[in-house]
Amino acid sequence: MKGVVLAGGLGTRLHPLTKVTNKHLLPVYRKPMIYYPIEALVQGGIDEIMIVTGGNNAGDFLRLLGNGKEFGLAHLNYTYQEGEGGIAEALGLCRAFVDEDKVAVVLGDNILQMSIKQHVDSFREQERGARILLKEVEDPERFGVARLEGDRIAEIIEKPKDPPSSFAVTGIYFYDSQVWNIIDSLEPSGRDELEITDVNNFYIDQSSMQYSIMEGWWTDAGTFESLRRATELVAETGANNPD
Repeated sequence: MKGVVLAGGLGTRLHPLTKVTNKHLLPVYRKPMIYYPIEALVQGGIDEIMIVTGGNNAGDFLRLLGNGKEFGLAHLNYTYQEGEGGIAEALGLCRAFVDEDKVAVVLGDNILQMSIKQHVDSFREQERGARILLKEVEDPERFGVARLEGDRIAEIIEKPKDPPSSFAVTGIYFYDSQVWNIIDSLEPSGRDELEITDVNNFYIDQSSMQYSIMEGWWTDAGTFESLRRATELVAETGANNPD
């Protein structure tokens, strides 16, 4: 299984901090933000990883991360996303790298308390389709939200004003090789982006989406409030701890 960390975008919600650097290079307690998703993949048993970045500070990732030696990697791969075409577009840039393998995708501003190894192992055993991780949150309207019917996901609704549940879709996704054909079939949304929610709903419509409920805390770090919360949580309990 290959791993992908999506760390593009302009991070406008964190201006003026992101006027001079990429959001994912900002500090979260004692480490740059980008360290946490890389460590999550490595601790999950994935050692072939690609970083997708963009903007004017892409070279800073290479200066910071190098070939990944600090994470125990033999090599770290990079690709560049021009503009802000959405998460699904960014993932599509990794097609040649992933090829026919399965892929674990982590958004670069996602930080979590527990290891994802059990979820990686579950997806290795899954014959086909996709898997996402859900987490119950107090502010689901900020995220993609799962509408559940029994033990299955019926639909994912992006940033709903009236959330159908309190279960947010975290920025951790697992896909089989069908994902490339799905991305090819997408039309840009009203934001002129290729939406990862559309990818996930495609798998749901095919009845090939599975999910797990994440244990421990989880947060993004894409706003001032969530960046502060992430720093406090990491300082208090650490991140990516073994299950």
